[in-house]
Amino acid sequence: MSDITEILIRAERLHQLEKAEIVALLANRVDDAELFGVADRIRQRYVGDEVHLRGLIEFSNICKQNCLYCGLRRDNQDIKRYRLEPEAVIELAAKAKSYGYKTVVLQSGEDVYYTVERLQTVIYGIKDLGLALTLSLGEKTREEYRAYREAGADRYLLRIETTDRQVYDQLHPGMSLANRLRCLRDLRDLGYEVGTGIMVGLPGQSQESLAEDILFFKAIDADMIGLGPFIPNPATPLRAAAGGTFELALKVMAITRLLLPDSNIPATTAMETLNKQGRTIALQSGANVVMPNVTEGEYRQLYMLYPGKICINDTPAHCRQCIGGKIAAINRTIAQHAGFRSGKNLGQL
Repeated sequence: MSDITEILIRAERLHQLEKAEIVALLANRVDDAELFGVADRIRQRYVGDEVHLRGLIEFSNICKQNCLYCGLRRDNQDIKRYRLEPEAVIELAAKAKSYGYKTVVLQSGEDVYYTVERLQTVIYGIKDLGLALTLSLGEKTREEYRAYREAGADRYLLRIETTDRQVYDQLHPGMSLANRLRCLRDLRDLGYEVGTGIMVGLPGQSQESLAEDILFFKAIDADMIGLGPFIPNPATPLRAAAGGTFELALKVMAITRLLLPDSNIPATTAMETLNKQGRTIALQSGANVVMPNVTEGEYRQLYMLYPGKICINDTPAHCRQCIGGKIAAINRTIAQHAGFRSGKNLGQL
């Protein structure tokens, strides 16, 4: 029996790994199929064969932050900016419901136009539709998070991107890892289902730091973990960076499933940008969520976090039909409920 097999047997039984064991799994290039198979078994055992669809509404590409990797960064002058008014966001949510979505995800840059009052209007309107609501709006104050929660928001997704402080500081001018952690603590304290995640393949990122990231997800008992490869954007300072790979991102996702057996883990769009079957492969390697885009028109093209983003010329109806076919093709079913995580234990930040 190989060392890798022994590590995987232990992980499947205990959902615990040491940092050195995670590094060994990341470094291994022989038994990846075994890793993905174990992750898929754990997924099936703990969260079943249902795939949860979350309808993604990208309602503003305006951002006050200047993160080096992001196409929405403040200093990018090569992008046409937009924002949708509250009524338009609620209308898109209503259309998402008509396509069968049980959850919508509101995502934007950190756009100061959206005051607490405007966002409360949107939240109230969406909750009146009977939908679960995830917000992904970046760093806010505790009071702002409280206001969104009191208006009815259920989940909040705030990716840590990396727990390596040196890498974080290099990539996020004017920001701090300490404040990011504060945000995640506040979200947990306020009763949200808390989502986080990373980009795999950032400049300066090591296998050891990726292992630390995975252990961080475990330490906070994250309810959702979004993982994808870093794809360099030509309109950013990291345009010449090597970028991440589909294979490594998939391994990080699978190892994350070993340690967090009942968390919600998306098969991300960025994975399919690098591999035409990326989301299907991810669903067979530990993922149980897909987030199709329900934004309409030119806005799908203008929310350009990275180049080559899939489905930007499709309609929301086509995306829903397409992903439904892919899910059926691997003998999985689309969940008919909002897919809240059950039995979670609050972790420590």
